[in-house]
Amino acid sequence: MSPNLPQSQQPLYQADPAFSQSVKSVHEKLYNVCHHHNSRPVRIQMMNGQVHEGVIVNIDEGHLYLQVGQSDNRAFFNPWGPSPWAYQQNVILPLVLYNLLVISLL
Repeated sequence: MSPNLPQSQQPLYQADPAFSQSVKSVHEKLYNVCHHHNSRPVRIQMMNGQVHEGVIVNIDEGHLYLQVGQSDNRAFFNPWGPSPWAYQQNVILPLVLYNLLVISLL
């Protein structure tokens, strides 16, 4: 931290340069793998243990967009549907690339 900056502008956290390079490398690899397998059915395990199955519909610099159906076991509030907690078809989940642990083709 620079002693010349006012306290309100002092960084609270600054990533180690080696860690930053490692994260960038993983991000690039994930982006390339997901982009190469766009429109393919996959199973994704997240860092927190959640598992999602669906089709990759898009990838951008920070997110993978996964189209899921009823088999994903996620309920969404829908006040206009037949039930306020109805399962929706063709829901697209934005998943943060940094939270992906395993991607498997189905």
